[in-house]
Amino acid sequence: MILQRHRLISPAPGTDRELHSLHFGTPGARPKATIQASLHADEVPALLVAHHLRRRLAELEDRGLLHGEVVLVPLANPIGLSQRLLQMHHGRFDLASGENFNRHYADVVPRVCELVASQLGRDVDANVTLVRAALRGACNELPAETELQSLRRVLLGLAIDADVVLDLHCDNEAVLHLYTATELWPEVEPLARLLGAEVSLLADQSGDDPFDEACSTVWPRLAALLSQRLGKPVRLPAACVAVTVEFRGETDVSHELAATDADALIEYLALRGFVARTPASLPALKRGPTPLAGSIPLLAPHGGVVVWAREPGATVRRGEHVADLVDPLGGHVTRLESPADGVLYARESQRFATAGRRVAKIAGDEAVRSGRLLSD
Repeated sequence: MILQRHRLISPAPGTDRELHSLHFGTPGARPKATIQASLHADEVPALLVAHHLRRRLAELEDRGLLHGEVVLVPLANPIGLSQRLLQMHHGRFDLASGENFNRHYADVVPRVCELVASQLGRDVDANVTLVRAALRGACNELPAETELQSLRRVLLGLAIDADVVLDLHCDNEAVLHLYTATELWPEVEPLARLLGAEVSLLADQSGDDPFDEACSTVWPRLAALLSQRLGKPVRLPAACVAVTVEFRGETDVSHELAATDADALIEYLALRGFVARTPASLPALKRGPTPLAGSIPLLAPHGGVVVWAREPGATVRRGEHVADLVDPLGGHVTRLESPADGVLYARESQRFATAGRRVAKIAGDEAVRSGRLLSD
């Protein structure tokens, strides 16, 4: 294992932070996987999964069973890890800018198009190698004027040329679920099976440029831009399989769960050719994928105490009672009903909601939303 330290821009004299990446296998070899934990720094389950994953990767490396290179970033957000206000951890948003740590990753496609347009040939593998080099170069050129921008540049640089990118998160209270691009589902389905994902949410673009899409959607978008520029069809493979994995809820932290999840990730790496052994047989898929545009938020129409009638993972019907919203002052109780047929896959951990607050998410089969599909 090789430890690399990546110094971030110092926001003020005497305040320096580093991002650490652990590199297993052969540096620069193929295939390459980048796995990062807790970009939202207060999402603890992913940190424990990374701990167990590190042990497994080190053992595979020591036994000579690891092919290619696996980059593990066990603490993907040193800025968010330090953000505490009145004893509460705030790791989702940068307190300096108000920006979500998992949004607004740079679009390097125009720059890469400039770099490779005149060099593409008929050899698909050679074109992929050329594009990956250009992606690395474009990331290195990205401006970084703040500590947050430098963090984004480093993280994107570690993953932009990878074959597999796994971004490990969790929700408030939830069942295990994942997000990925629609065209990548055939490559991601085995991971959903191995993890026992209850919900798999698919979108071509979800909006606001989250980390996984910044890595995976460059390939189809680059092919489209090159085709337009060159005046002829340019075909590039979907050379990066990127997935956001949500490891249940914030308090689902145990060695048993984390070890099981780490084992599933190793099995997926084996399936992708990173481990020199026969992959395990795949379990059944718990549920088929649904469109992210079919994920419908359940909103609180007024402030009050939330009393849940259904648990995460429950299959619900449109109009079904899922919670009560109690106004202790007015004395009335509002019945909160499911806005769609689907799976109640996540809900808020706070039991008091203000008016307009999203308190749950239901994954339905019908794509009814458009625009920005992710929560803030």
